[in-house]
Amino acid sequence: MTRVDRDVAVTGLGLVTPAGSDEHTFWEGLCAGVSMARGCEELTGLPVDFGCPVVGIDLDEAVGGRAVWRMARFVKMALVAARRAVADAGLSPERWDGDRVGVVLGVGVGGVSVLVDNVRRLDGGGAGAVSPLLVPMMMPNAAAGEVAIALRAHGPSLAPATACASGATALALARDLLLDGRCDVVVAGGAEAVLTPLVVSAFAGMGALSLRTDDPSGASRPFAADRDGFVVGEGAAVLVLERTADALARGGRPRALLAGAGSGTDAHHPTAPDPDGGGARKAVEAALSEAGWAAHEVDHINAHGTSTVLNDAMESAVISGLFPHRPSVTAPKGVLGHTLAAAGAIEAAATVLTLEHGLVPPIANLDSLPDGFALDCVVKEPRIQRVERALSHSFGFGGHNVVLAFRRADADGRPPADPGVLAVA
Repeated sequence: MTRVDRDVAVTGLGLVTPAGSDEHTFWEGLCAGVSMARGCEELTGLPVDFGCPVVGIDLDEAVGGRAVWRMARFVKMALVAARRAVADAGLSPERWDGDRVGVVLGVGVGGVSVLVDNVRRLDGGGAGAVSPLLVPMMMPNAAAGEVAIALRAHGPSLAPATACASGATALALARDLLLDGRCDVVVAGGAEAVLTPLVVSAFAGMGALSLRTDDPSGASRPFAADRDGFVVGEGAAVLVLERTADALARGGRPRALLAGAGSGTDAHHPTAPDPDGGGARKAVEAALSEAGWAAHEVDHINAHGTSTVLNDAMESAVISGLFPHRPSVTAPKGVLGHTLAAAGAIEAAATVLTLEHGLVPPIANLDSLPDGFALDCVVKEPRIQRVERALSHSFGFGGHNVVLAFRRADADGRPPADPGVLAVA
C-alpha cells in the first residue's frame, strides 16, 4: 500500500467551542488571539470563579426533537458538532450504508453535573427521587451512542477515555478503522462539559488552575514565563474521516489528510508529565514514522500548551529537541481554555484550518518565553504561512500522549507529488 493509499481524508468539520459554534466564528476567534475566559456565575464564591464556557448557542434548540431531555450537556454538544460535520462533508444518513459508518467520540468524565444533581436528590428525597435516566445520561459513552442513533450509524461505536488526549485518540482509532477496512466513513472527535463547581474545585485543589481571578482573560498563557495553570473550558469537535480514494470517488472534498498517528505512555505519574518527555517523544516519532515524514519536513506544530508549568516545560523540550529547524508553534488553549477530552479534536480541527487557510493563529497572552524555550511561537497576530505538514499534540493525565500528523490537500484532494511520500510503505 502506498503512502497516498494510507492517507485518510478529513471531509467534514463540526464545532461547538468557547470561540464560536460555527467554523467561521471559531476560526475568526482563534485568529484574533483573545482569550474567551470570563467569570462564571455558577462558580461564584470559589477560589477559581472563571472559565471558558460555550455561549451564544441554544443547545436544546440546536439538537431539537424530544430526545433532548435525555441528554447531558456534553452529549448535546457532541451531537450538534456531529450533525454539522456530516453536513459539511456532503453526506446524509438517509443515503449512506449505516453498517459501514463508525462513531468514535472521546469523553473524559461524562455527565458530572447530572451526577451531582442526583446526589442532591438522593440526599433530599431518598432513592425514589433519583432519576432513572441518571446512568444513560452520565455515562461517558452516551455521546457516541446518541450520535450513532441520530446518524443511523451501525458500525463500530467507541468511546475512548485517555483524559485530555481523548479527542485525539478518537481520531487515531477512526483512522485505524478506515485503513483496516472495517468502515467507509467514521465520525470522530471529542466532547466535554465539566465547567462545574465540583470539577473546578478539584482541579484548583490540585494546583492545576491559574489563580488570576482578577484577570480571567489573561489567565491562560501557554509557554509564557509567568504562566501559572490552565483555565477550564468546554466544547466539542467532530471530524468526518474517509479513505482519500473513497472521498474522491464520491465527489467529496478532502479538506486535509490525516497521514499518521502515534502514541506513547509516560508510565511516570498519574497527573505530572514525565519531565524528560519520553512518552511524548515516542508519540511524535511514531506519528512521523506512520506518515513517512522526516522531522525536518514538519512546518508547524499545534501544541498541547496547557499553560501549566510542568507540561509546557516538557513539551518545549520535546519540540526543540526533535525539531531544531524550529517550525511555527501555536497553542489554542490560550484562547479556548483547556477543553479537556474535547481539546485534541478541537485542535485537530484548528490544524486542518491552518493547512487550508495558510494562516497560523497566535498564542494568546504570550509576551515572553522563559529562558531555554527555543520555540518559534506565533504571537500577537496570525502568521501567513503555507503549511504542508503539521503535527497536533495531545497529552493527558495518566501519561497518555497522542500525536496526529496532518498534511495539506491540493485542489484534487491529494498531497503534492513527492517521491518520498509516494514510496511503498
